[in-house]
Amino acid sequence: MKIINALKQITIINYPLQKFKKALATFRIKIKIGASNEEYKIIVGAADTNYPNWISTDYPALDITNPDSIKKYFDKDSIKAVLSEHVFEHLTLQQAESSLLIIKEYLVSGGYLRIAIPDGYHPSQQYIDAVKPGGSGPGSDDHKVLYNHKTICELIKKSGFKVKLLEWFDHQGEFHFVDWLPETGFIKRSSRFDPRNNINKLNYTSLIVDAIKP
Repeated sequence: MKIINALKQITIINYPLQKFKKALATFRIKIKIGASNEEYKIIVGAADTNYPNWISTDYPALDITNPDSIKKYFDKDSIKAVLSEHVFEHLTLQQAESSLLIIKEYLVSGGYLRIAIPDGYHPSQQYIDAVKPGGSGPGSDDHKVLYNHKTICELIKKSGFKVKLLEWFDHQGEFHFVDWLPETGFIKRSSRFDPRNNINKLNYTSLIVDAIKP
């Protein structure tokens, strides 16, 4: 009985705290939006990530699977760029498809969504074991899908985007790289910027692709 009462007290205390945290996160997003003088560039699933001239957002204050969530902050055709580093692997295929369609509505023509996700064609079995759904790496217990460049491109094209691959392994384990500028959407877990690659080149990379609104 004492344990049950203690759990009830914790729930009563934490519930208002969670509501306050969400309200505070919402307020911070709106402040950043109000301070922006250009077409918006936003980071989704940002956690504590902040980059100059980018608006950092995080779940649940902004939920890319929920059109009403984005509508609270932005008008349609008002966002220049969306940066998503290691977010889409936490969505089911259905959620990923709906998120792409929602984001497309809010991008300007020529705007883009930069997606970075674990690469299912990475030649290292240790890497695959770490990032696969239910794998051994941090956060992989919540991973829903392990994409390769073919499956993610198919999903993006299905949603009406143009596709530009930036970093990826092919099915033969060969790495491909198309030069991209960090200021257009910095990806830390990439071939150039992940510190794990200082020891072994390409030890940790992401599959990086731009989904461009026509």
